[in-house]
Amino acid sequence: MRNRRTVTTFLAAGAVAATLVPALAPATAAAAENPLRQYLQQKPTWKRCAKDSPATFQCATIKVPLDYGRPGGKKIDLAISRLRSSSTAERRGVLLTNPGGPGGEGVSMPLYLASELPASVKKAYDLVGFDPRGIGQSSPVGCGLTGDEWNWERPYKAKTFAKDVKWARTFAEKCGAKQGDRLRHMTTRNTARDMDVIRAVLGEKRISYLGYSYGTYLGAVYTQMFPRRADRFVLDSAIDPKRVWRGMIQVWAEGAEPAFARWNEWTAQHDAEFGLGATPDAVRKTFWDLVARADRKPIELDGTSLTGDDIRAGRAVFFSVRYAAEQIAELKRAAAGKPPATRKPGTPPRRVPPSFARAVPEDNSVAAFWTVLCADTRAWPRDPEQYRRDAIRDKARYPLYGDFASNIMPCAFWKKSGSEPATVIDNKVRALVLQNEWDSQTPLTSGVGLRRAMKGSRMVTVAGGEGHGVYGTKSCADKTATAYLTTGRLPAKDLTCRAAPAGKQAMNRLPVPTPPGIPGLRQGF
Repeated sequence: MRNRRTVTTFLAAGAVAATLVPALAPATAAAAENPLRQYLQQKPTWKRCAKDSPATFQCATIKVPLDYGRPGGKKIDLAISRLRSSSTAERRGVLLTNPGGPGGEGVSMPLYLASELPASVKKAYDLVGFDPRGIGQSSPVGCGLTGDEWNWERPYKAKTFAKDVKWARTFAEKCGAKQGDRLRHMTTRNTARDMDVIRAVLGEKRISYLGYSYGTYLGAVYTQMFPRRADRFVLDSAIDPKRVWRGMIQVWAEGAEPAFARWNEWTAQHDAEFGLGATPDAVRKTFWDLVARADRKPIELDGTSLTGDDIRAGRAVFFSVRYAAEQIAELKRAAAGKPPATRKPGTPPRRVPPSFARAVPEDNSVAAFWTVLCADTRAWPRDPEQYRRDAIRDKARYPLYGDFASNIMPCAFWKKSGSEPATVIDNKVRALVLQNEWDSQTPLTSGVGLRRAMKGSRMVTVAGGEGHGVYGTKSCADKTATAYLTTGRLPAKDLTCRAAPAGKQAMNRLPVPTPPGIPGLRQGF
């Protein structure tokens, strides 16, 4: 069985009641007629999240409608959390947070960010987290996937394409059988409506927001649907709304190639340290020779058997040149039958405290990922042959990952399309977009796409910046983001600042879902 990989990693107001949620829920006759009144006037029962967590870290569960078009119908749970502002006098409001995904659990975000954000931000805001609908503690979805069905990163091969088509069809059918009509309502638009219910429940007229990766798209959708309730929005490592969603998977392949080329050059300059080649061409040859070697006979590493396709799928190693060089050097040692070098494992982020958590389907993360991606847009091709043609084309264009990104996906067979069309982002809401130059998960072109769609925004590009996630990493962009959150001042124009030199940047410890890299090797992102 292949390694189970998770991700990280991704319109005009409709005629549904939630688009008309009032800023607060006044006790008037009009409010009594509002079909969402029962949700907006909830009083959360806040409790300590866990015995081993800080007493100030509080959790609660509220209700939201499954279908905002039928608010009197089925209800689902929404898990929320908070760390109150450290200064009553300086408190401005709430800073709602999202780690990305889709599929990322967000209840524990306040705890993570409390150790990374500056004191001035923690004085200004209650840090608020939530598990988006269908994820973690918020009525989680599951499809009953088993074994190899988890693995959706599949390379294109003519001899296995029919098997991959069958897998995609089975994945979609299992989700449909398990979740039924719920699938239609697990959308970004409905999660944005859930955010507005959270705003009302917390008694706020407006919310500020910090969203990473997929969280940038969620934040952008909120600004499109509720522009007057968006206060200060920081959108970090951005999704291009015009490429939702197949295009955003394909952009991973586009972003991986220049990152790989940059790694070849840097690693050649450090041949004395890593021994992978003294020229970029020699480094490139070392890598592809390892891929070919693993295709002939899998490389055994720490109990994991790696094929060449496993190595190619680990494109995330090239987020950081030093990290990638360490990993490929380790792989080279394993291929030569040598023992692994001494290394310190990455410290995994803490998850939601177990005493707060309830049972979650084992496949929740991957099921939620595809549930959102397939429901958000109706633009997925339905013809398997289209995927075949695209995979062949993109493997030639982007040898590292192109065929993975364009191969058949479960959305080709999704029977429950979204309850609404995809959201078109086109507004003048003020927001701050943050982007690393060398983030191959949401490449620079993706950040530019969101900046273009949100005409009132400004963008800070971290030249030479590596990895997925900017704010909270001690980046040169942190100062601008903090000033915006605490004063409301956006830069007069888009800015560029410079990161530390390649190979000397600190490892990103943000709890942002990202690809795990090569199976069996140290994971640091």
